Amino acid sequence: MIYQKHLFICTNQRPEGAAKPSCGEAHGLELISEFKKLIKEKGLSVEIRTQKTGCLDLCDHGPVLVVYPEGVFYQHVQLSDVAEIVDEHLVANRVVERLVLVARN
Repeated sequence: MIYQKHLFICTNQRPEGAAKPSCGEAHGLELISEFKKLIKEKGLSVEIRTQKTGCLDLCDHGPVLVVYPEGVFYQHVQLSDVAEIVDEHLVANRVVERLVLVARN
C-alpha cells in the first residue's frame, strides 16, 4: 500500500539529565494517538499513515514531526496543534506556516 501522506513523529526518549531535550518526554506518544484518532475520524486511515520515529536530531525544536512526501518539518507541536495540521496540511494541502521548522544551514 502506498500512502498519499506519511507522518513521522519523534518519540525519542533520552536518559534523565541528558544534555538535550527529548520529544518523547514532551508528549510525542500523545501526539501520535491524537493524530491517529483525528485521521480515523475523518476516514483518512487508508490514505495517511502516522507512526513514531526515533530521533530526528532537531531536539531543541521538539516535539518535531515531518510530513512526507512534502518533507515539511513542524516544530514545537502541541496537542492543540493537531487538528489544525490535520485539517490544513493533510486535508487541504496547505502548510501550517506558523509551525514550520526553517531549514538550518
